[in-house]
Order: sequence, then structure tokens, then C-alpha cells
Amino acid sequence: MSAKIETIRHSLAHIMAYAVQELYPGAKFGIGPAIENGFYYDFELSVPLAPEDLLKIEKKMRELLAQNIVFKKQKLTRTVLVRMFKKQPYKLELLKEIKQPTIYESGTFVDLCSGPHVKSTKEITPDAFKLTKIAGAYWKGSEKNKMLTRIYGVAFAIKKELEDFLKIQEEAEKRDHRIIGKNLDLFVFSDLVGKGLPLFTEKGSIIRRELERFVVDEEIKRGYKHVYTPELAKVELYKTSGHYPYYKDSMYPVMKIDEEELILRPMTCPHHFQLYASKPRSYKELPFRIAELAKQFRYEKSGELTGLIRVRSFCLADAHIICQKEKAMDEINGVLDLIEYMALKLGLKAGVNYRYRLSLGDRKDSKKYFKDNEAWNFAEGVLRNVLTKRGKDNFFEAQKEAAFYGPKIDIQMKNFAGKEDTAFTIQYDFVMPKRFKLSYIDQDGKEKEPIVIHRSSIGAIERTMAFLLEHYAGALPLWLSPVQCMIIPIADRHNQYAEKIRDELNFLRIEINNGNETVSKRIREGELQKVPYLIVVGDKEAESGKISVRERGRGDIGAMELSKFTEKVKMEKDA
Repeated sequence: MSAKIETIRHSLAHIMAYAVQELYPGAKFGIGPAIENGFYYDFELSVPLAPEDLLKIEKKMRELLAQNIVFKKQKLTRTVLVRMFKKQPYKLELLKEIKQPTIYESGTFVDLCSGPHVKSTKEITPDAFKLTKIAGAYWKGSEKNKMLTRIYGVAFAIKKELEDFLKIQEEAEKRDHRIIGKNLDLFVFSDLVGKGLPLFTEKGSIIRRELERFVVDEEIKRGYKHVYTPELAKVELYKTSGHYPYYKDSMYPVMKIDEEELILRPMTCPHHFQLYASKPRSYKELPFRIAELAKQFRYEKSGELTGLIRVRSFCLADAHIICQKEKAMDEINGVLDLIEYMALKLGLKAGVNYRYRLSLGDRKDSKKYFKDNEAWNFAEGVLRNVLTKRGKDNFFEAQKEAAFYGPKIDIQMKNFAGKEDTAFTIQYDFVMPKRFKLSYIDQDGKEKEPIVIHRSSIGAIERTMAFLLEHYAGALPLWLSPVQCMIIPIADRHNQYAEKIRDELNFLRIEINNGNETVSKRIREGELQKVPYLIVVGDKEAESGKISVRERGRGDIGAMELSKFTEKVKMEKDA
């Protein structure tokens, strides 16, 4: 975000607050920053807002912009500011936290703010912004505080940029995996089960199962030992690993069972270390690659839960490679080979759908990061060298994004609207071997300490499903589609022929749609359900022994021999 557009967006947040002040006297004001693509402001209002109220606020904002309002910065004494904001409790609270407070005046609206702002509203294009939604937001993001009303807006330098953005957002809404999941009957949420805990239907479970089989089969081919470990563990396990002090706020409460304190696991690595440490290991067993489709649990605030992307219970395609320090580069390259192969199989391309982020630590922050400068330098150098030697010009570096035990490569997945989320990671760990006393006997007979590489091949199954549903707008590749082929008999007398075709195509997931609706309505239903292939059979097909085929995205591709169709879909399915 350029400094200029950020200033415009911040200024529009103040103008929106000014409009609210005019329209809703007595409003209490929180904060109003510029954000990616726009701005927001938090209010405490005496009346609830409806979506149509956004148009009223927008209209008032444009009236204010036309007045060529000047933004004036002032520095006043704390005593004067306390008196000025005596009816604004949130501003008074902020005043206690700000060492050198300043205010900005814009017309009759005065806000506690350090800026910057435009000099006057004539610098803002009045038709290049739009208020988009109303949401609830806890004051300071804490559920212990009052829920405020948050109004979001988007803003750009010129009208065309706004129009282009809104078109992309309109398409992104159609691709929202939550809407697709509901329309295609893939998953549901239940208030009785709990927030952030998805329930997968039969069709959704098929997609999930295909992804899981793909992961397990491919990883076993590449030398991983797939295991099962419990979803509970003693708290002591996470105190030993060091996760507990860092992650306890995102972990679920401790359960006291008999004499033990147990907790739902937020990660799998300590379990895998116990398998490694269950007996003495030789250098001949390294690299020791251990993998699991691991159920994990993390407390996400209710306001941060987002369909399958942010959930409270998820299944991670998790793995840990225990190896000699000097083999780290080879193993990380092997992980990247695996990730890129799997991404390609899923139809995702590096540099287009995802890119790499080298997430670094901060040597000065010993509270957040393990103190060992030499180890940090070496580990970061290894990851940087791997990415550089692979010719990855699509990676970038980010400070203070590492895990507490070492740097990592984050795979940043981009959705249709351009928003990035971390899909999965490769982490270099030089801390856990020390904490768990992991060792191996080297060829010289001496006991040595290995390093650990944490990695995930396709991340959390739930999040990957969400990415794929949005990427394909629900029209998943043949191998992932819950129903791969729908057979539509024209009349009841054609049901027997439809069943015969189904039996011959038993390598596909097939439905026969012989409902009472017209053929055209049943075809439309199959298209809405994103079924890759529809086969229509009637007298002509039954007599000729052929089938009439409709292909998703292409429509009617005509009659063909069943053997030709079989050859076609087998090639597509196995591609």
C-alpha cells in the first residue's frame, strides 16, 4: 500500500466517523485505521445498523467531502484532551496509553490520532470509495470487552480501480467455499456441536478421503513412515517441548484425569519425538521421516473463525524429519520437491497460486525466540540457500515470522481475490532435539545430536479443501469430484440400460438420476452440482449400445462408444 493511498483511506475513516457523528448523535468512537484495500471504524451506537444504513452514511460522507474539509493537527495538554473527550470512554482509555497524544480536526469532528491525513478532502475522489459491510468487533479485540459496531469501507485513488476491485470481490463471493460447500452439500456447522467444528457430509468426506489417500500413498513412496499417535497428551509433554508458554493461549484448558493433567494437542511433533526416542537410533536409520494425518486442536477466537480456513479442530498432513545437520539441505529440497509435486497434482502453480516466504527470527527478542545466534544464522542460511539455488525468485523474506525454535519456509497460498494465507510450512528446528535429548550413534560410535525438520505436504486438509473449492469455483478435478458421473435415463424403461452402464463404469463414483423431473431439469441439476460428466440414455442409445455425453464446461459432446468414454475418463482420472 502506497503512503498516498494509505493516507486517503485513513482520512476516509475519519470522514465516515464524522458522518456517523452527524447521523447518530451520542455515538461513542473507538478506532479507525487504514487497512488493506480500505478502512474501518468502530462505534458504540444506541441503535443497530442495517445494510441499507450504509448507503445513508455514504451519502453523508460525499456531502462532507464536497465541503473541502481541512484536516488540522493539534497538540494539546492532557488536561484539555480529557475534558474534550469526557463523553468518549474509549478515547479516554486510549489517552492513558499514549505518551504524546495529538488530535486531528476535520470540520466539527475531532479525533485522537497521530495521522497522517490528506490536507483537505479535495484530495479524495468522491466516487472511488464504498462502504461494504457491518460487523461486530470487541473493543481491543478482547472478548472480555464490549462488542462494538464496525463499519468497513474500500477506497482507491480513482473510480476505475474501485470498479475493478468490486468486480473481483463479486466473483470472489461466488467462489466463497462456505457458499459452495452449502450448495454442493459438502459440510455443515452446528451450534449444538460448537463453533469452528465442521461436520463433513458423505460428499465432503469423499473429497477429504481422496486428499488423505493421496497424501499417505505419495509420502510412503518417498520414504515416510506413517503412524498414529493420540490426540491427547500430558501437559508435561508441552512444557518439555517449550510450546506451553508460547502457545498456551491458543490451547484448550487442562483436563484433570485421575492423577494426570491432560490437554488436547495443538501440534504433533512431541508425540513423534517420543516414537523416535523409544529406542536407541543409529546413523543408518537417518533420515528418520515420520508422518501422520494428525488431528489437532487450537483455540481460535469466534470472530476469527472462517469456514474451513480457520477452525478449532483440524487434520494436518504433518511430518518430522530427524537427520544430521549436514543433510538438512538435501532433506529440505526433498520436501520442496514433494510440495511442488502435490501442488501440481492439485492444479496449483508456484508464482501464480502460491509463493514462498522465508520467515526469520529476531536475535534481540529472546522472549519469543530461543537464544542461539550461531544456530539461527546457520539455519536461516540453509533455508535461504535452498530457495536461492532452486531459482526461486518468487520468494520473499519476512522478519519476526519464525517459530520460536527456528526459521521456516511458509507456503503462502493466494485465493482468487489475491488474499494470501499460510497454507503450510517447512521449519528448521535446532531446539527440540536438545529439549527431548534426541540423539543417534554416528559411524564413529559417538552419540550425536540431530536436527529436526517440521513439514506439511498439503497443510490442514480442511484449509486445503477450502482453497481448492475457491480455486475451482466448486468444479473440482475428476479425481476429487464426489460424484464423477451422473447417468440420466430419459424414461423408466431406460433404467436397466443406465444400471448396465453404471456397472461397466464401476471405477467411477456414479449416481443415476431417474427422478420425476424433466430431462432438462435433471441435466440442469447435474450441472449445478458441478458433476464432471452427464450421460443421457434413451431408446436411441439403448438400441445402438452407445451413450450421449455432456462434459462439464463444454456441454453436449455427442454420442460415443462406452469403450471410448472409458478410455477418456481413465486418462483424465489418472493424469
